[in-house]
Amino acid sequence: MNAVQQETPQQEQACSPTACDSCSSGSCSATDQQQGESQQQFEERRRLASRLCRIKHKIVVLSGKGGVGKSTIAVNLAMALHLAGKKVGLLDVDIHGPSIPTMLGLEGRQIMEENGELQPVDLNGLKVISLGFFLKDQDEAVIWRGPMKTGVITQFIRDVEWGDLDYLIVDSPPGTGDEPLSVCQTLEDADGAVIVTTPQKVAAVDVRKSISFCRQLNLPILGVIENMNGFVCPKCGELTAVFQSGGGKMMAEDMAVPFLGSVPIDPQIAEAGDSGVAFLQRYADSLTAGIIQELIKPVLSLP
Repeated sequence: MNAVQQETPQQEQACSPTACDSCSSGSCSATDQQQGESQQQFEERRRLASRLCRIKHKIVVLSGKGGVGKSTIAVNLAMALHLAGKKVGLLDVDIHGPSIPTMLGLEGRQIMEENGELQPVDLNGLKVISLGFFLKDQDEAVIWRGPMKTGVITQFIRDVEWGDLDYLIVDSPPGTGDEPLSVCQTLEDADGAVIVTTPQKVAAVDVRKSISFCRQLNLPILGVIENMNGFVCPKCGELTAVFQSGGGKMMAEDMAVPFLGSVPIDPQIAEAGDSGVAFLQRYADSLTAGIIQELIKPVLSLP
C-alpha cells in the first residue's frame, strides 16, 4: 500500500515539455497553464491528459446498491471486450473491498514500477489495477477518508502505464460517494456508465440514485443491466424466478434510460469467480455467457 500513498519519482520531477504531445489538438485543455495553477499542478494535469487521450473509450460500472454483482458484470464486460480482440484495461476503485484480484486469480501479484510509472498486472493482454495488489494482507482493512481515496484514484489513472487502450472499464463501489465522483471527475469525457441492479424494488430504488448521479455529472448512461433475474438450474438449464422479476426494466423505462437486458443467477458464475477465472472464459458456450455477450453489443458498437 505504501507504493500508492507515496509520490512516484515521476511525480517528484518536472515533466518534459513534450509530456502531452500524444495528440496534435490545439484545443487540448492541457496545452496551456491555467491562471492560478502552480507548475506542479500544470504538469500533473498534462500527464493525466496525456494518459487519457490514449484511451479511446472509458466506461464506469455503477450501482447505488451493494451486493448486486457489479464487480461480476465489470469483470465479464472487460473479458468479453478482450476476447473480442480489443485492448482493454480494468480499473478496480473499490477501495474498501477490492475483489477484482480474487475474481481473476491475481491474488498475491505485485505492482511493479518502471521509469516512475506503475505497471498494471497483465492477464494475457488484459491490464488490471486494483488497490488489492498493494495490500500486504488480504484481511487488511483500508481506513481512509475522502481526500486519500481521491488521491489514489487519480494516481491509478494518471500514473499507471495503461498504454493505448480501446476500452478502460472502471469498477466502482456502490453508492454515489467519493470514489464514483472522483472517477467521473477525473475521466471527464467518459463515454458513459453501465448501471447494475437486481430485480427487487428495494434494490431498484437505490439504483435510481445512480441514474440521478450520472445526470447531475452529465455522464451519459449506456444502459441498465438487471442481474440475478431468475435461477438457472445446473441440471436441466430451466430458468426459475427467485425474486420479483422486471424491476430493472421497469426502472429503466420509468427513468427513460436504455435497458441492456437481464442476467440470471447461474451457479457457474459464482464458481468461476471463486476459482479466479472469468466466467466468460470458463463457460463460453453456456446460455448465460451468450446472454452476457448480447448485453455488450451496445458497448462494442461505440464509435
